[in-house]
Amino acid sequence: MKKIEIIIALNKFKKSFLKLKEGLDKENITELERDGLIQRFEFTFDTFWKTIKIFLKYSGFECSSPRECIKIAFKTGLIPNDEIFLDMLEDRNTSTHIYNEEIAIEIYQRIKIYKEHFEKSIQLLEEFTKKY
Repeated sequence: MKKIEIIIALNKFKKSFLKLKEGLDKENITELERDGLIQRFEFTFDTFWKTIKIFLKYSGFECSSPRECIKIAFKTGLIPNDEIFLDMLEDRNTSTHIYNEEIAIEIYQRIKIYKEHFEKSIQLLEEFTKKY
C-alpha cells in the first residue's frame, strides 16, 4: 500500500464531512433537509470507516467490518473514542434500514454531536499522514 492511497482516502472522507457540516450549519431545516442530512451522515460514516480501514492496512493491521476497524483504530490511536463511533455505526445501520419519524429526529440530534468527533478524527488522521 502506498501513502498516496491514504491521502486519497482521507481527502474523500474530508469532502464528505464538509458536505455534512454544510448542512448541519444551516438553521431551521425542513423534514426533507433533515432526511438529506441523515443520508449525508450515512455517506460520511461509510467513507470514515473505509478510510480508517486503509490507514490500518497501511500500518499493518487488517479489519473487515466497521466495528472491527473502529476498535483497532481506537487501540492504535487513529480515533479518540471508540464508543461514540460505535454509536455512529448503530445510528447509520438504523437509519439505513428503518424509517421512523421519531428515530430520524433522534438520529439528527445525535449527528450534531458526532460532528465534533468527525473533526477530531480528521485531525488525528492528518497528523498520522504527516508522520509517515
